[in-house]
Amino acid sequence: MYDDVTHLRDFYASPLGQHARRIIAHRVRARWDNVSGLDVVGLGYAAPYLRIFSGEARTTAALMPYRQGAVQWPSEGPFRAALVSDTELPMRDKSVDCVLVVHGLEHVDARHNYLREIWRVLMPHGRLILVAPNRRGAWARFESTPFGHGRPYSLRQMEDLLRDALFEPVGVTPCLFAPPFRARYLPFAATAWERAGAGLWPAFAGVLIVEAVKLAYAEIRVSVKKPAFASMPALNGGLSPARRHPDDGGKPRSPAFRDPLGD
Repeated sequence: MYDDVTHLRDFYASPLGQHARRIIAHRVRARWDNVSGLDVVGLGYAAPYLRIFSGEARTTAALMPYRQGAVQWPSEGPFRAALVSDTELPMRDKSVDCVLVVHGLEHVDARHNYLREIWRVLMPHGRLILVAPNRRGAWARFESTPFGHGRPYSLRQMEDLLRDALFEPVGVTPCLFAPPFRARYLPFAATAWERAGAGLWPAFAGVLIVEAVKLAYAEIRVSVKKPAFASMPALNGGLSPARRHPDDGGKPRSPAFRDPLGD
């Protein structure tokens, strides 16, 4: 179940939310350091993060789930936000270069269909970033923030979901190591927390930022069901064996990236 959009808006207007946004936005920007001339779409509640691409990306748009609600975005200029269905995005096949998902994956029920719909609209070798609460982190345990709602994930779970939807994970950035307390000192100590956490206990980050690339060679998957046999007389001495269909194994994989979480 999605958070209400007013809860998300109020969180990002608070000092703690602004602290989280600054850190996550910095890490996302480090992964997508050049989006010049590209089309960037945000899903879930990614609007607070899309501003880092303003003036560089060709277009940016915030698509928010109808069960969550939408806010006006941007606050000035042409309106570039819309309410959408998780699995029916209003875009053509292969029409988007980059998709950023924040407060999205942890709330959807049909996760495979959700990721496959993102795969559909991405250009060949298009890029996807998933920002989701870490199952081992403190932020997933505090319902006072949006990262404490929905289903948290481990890195391995996110990798498996991505590969099953025909994406290849290419990197992960753990972040938000400071506890989600509304303390005045937190913004000033953020840099120290992030440096210490990344070096000493990366597995306990509050949030995982996982980047993946669309695999353009996607194979058609064949669903194989066991045949159902009815009670009937044998034909010409018996039934012939059912023909087996080949599975979709053996997909080539990109070189594995170094896992800082040790998952």
